[in-house]
Amino acid sequence: MTVQQQQATIPTVLVYEDDPGLPAQVTMPVPHPVPQLDIQPFPTAIAEAAPQPDGAGPGTEAFRYWVAADALSRASRTWGPLVPTGTQWHPKVGRALTAHLNAGNDLNAFYDRRGVSFFRRTVAGVTVAACESSEVVEHETGHAILDALRPQLFNAASAETAALHEAFGDISALLTSLGLESLRIMVMAETQGNLEQSSRVSRMAEQLGWAIRQGNPSAVDPDCLRNLSNSFFYRDPVQLPPNGPANTLSSEPHSFSRVFSGAFLKVIAGIFRQQDLQDQAGLAKAAEIAGQLLVDAAVAAPVVSAYYAQVAGHMIAADQRRNGGKYGQSLRSAFIRHGILSLEAAASITEPEVARRGAGITEATPGGGDDEGLMAVTVHGAPYGVTQPLTLSAPAEERRFGIAGSDPAGGSVRPADPERVATSYLEDLFRRGRVHVPEEHRSIAAFADDSPSRLKTHEITRSTTGEGLALVRLCFD
Repeated sequence: MTVQQQQATIPTVLVYEDDPGLPAQVTMPVPHPVPQLDIQPFPTAIAEAAPQPDGAGPGTEAFRYWVAADALSRASRTWGPLVPTGTQWHPKVGRALTAHLNAGNDLNAFYDRRGVSFFRRTVAGVTVAACESSEVVEHETGHAILDALRPQLFNAASAETAALHEAFGDISALLTSLGLESLRIMVMAETQGNLEQSSRVSRMAEQLGWAIRQGNPSAVDPDCLRNLSNSFFYRDPVQLPPNGPANTLSSEPHSFSRVFSGAFLKVIAGIFRQQDLQDQAGLAKAAEIAGQLLVDAAVAAPVVSAYYAQVAGHMIAADQRRNGGKYGQSLRSAFIRHGILSLEAAASITEPEVARRGAGITEATPGGGDDEGLMAVTVHGAPYGVTQPLTLSAPAEERRFGIAGSDPAGGSVRPADPERVATSYLEDLFRRGRVHVPEEHRSIAAFADDSPSRLKTHEITRSTTGEGLALVRLCFD
């Protein structure tokens, strides 16, 4: 039997490789082998029953199932080889990450430690099902991957750690897309080899972005949900407004995530320029190298107020350990251009400095307790319309590198103290209406947003210590 004949006998399903696209520019589905979900170390599952792989096309439940299954499988295969041995889903997830493909009527998706859930809504005659976008599925899977690596980030009261989670989700979609030769070839042609430019893989969730724009034109980018090809420059999120139009930067995690994801795209572009092969194979290698450095940094970087800078610094340190610093210039350039590292900070992460602190880095392991490295901060509940004092989990690990982001006026930003970071984050959550406050915890001056159209990402609940109340995360949406 020839290779062609063998390939012809492999069962296939039709899928979107990245996103359904805009209504006027619909993506064509392509055949992929029937996906396998039980992939170690990140097995996945789908709550709905598996349909027959009979070539069902767009708009059918069978097609949506296979798009989601294909994306889950490819995301698992992308991250599995990069994570430390022994990494598993967060214990609350269980053995397999379960996807729910029709969780309700909304333009959204979320990860909540019980699985990943995808919503759908009909907009201007188009049914927009989040599970039908591989990028959305891979983004939510990225949240679960990072939660497996650093569970402390889930409840950290910090805009910057929450934004890193969102950036990691978009990076998960980017790296998973770049795992496909067909998409690498398209991107090379679209950008003429300049991977910093906007491309099919840098534009996240075009269809979902289109649907949101129909009701709120300024809420997302003009051609997608978010674009990793951007020039957003770091600001201390404590100093930013809680919301804003998509063309501005705010402390809202999806908005602020673009600073880091934009830098990461430039990291891939810089590493690609250093590859011997300036073709799709060289792009695959560059993506793999960048992904490995990010995993290393996510595991090792202490959870602190200026978290972006620590992750960036640990990516540079990981490159020195793994590659002898071969890609240091590309890393420094990308993080400097987005202000994640000041010039002084980037120059300070030298080989001797990494060697001096190397033991603490190489001993870093994934996981740990959910509260490890977090400091309990108690604030008065009255200003937030609740009846008792509130406990927040502030980012307060010991910094390994004395580095910070750029001040737009020059020099380095002085990181805010953990208490200020946590209280600022809490205020912004209330301003955005993202906190559920049960009736029994509301004061007479309560102002909780009970709008059913506003998903709550956090909840006020009784503290596990038995004293007062605590802010806990429900999900990343």
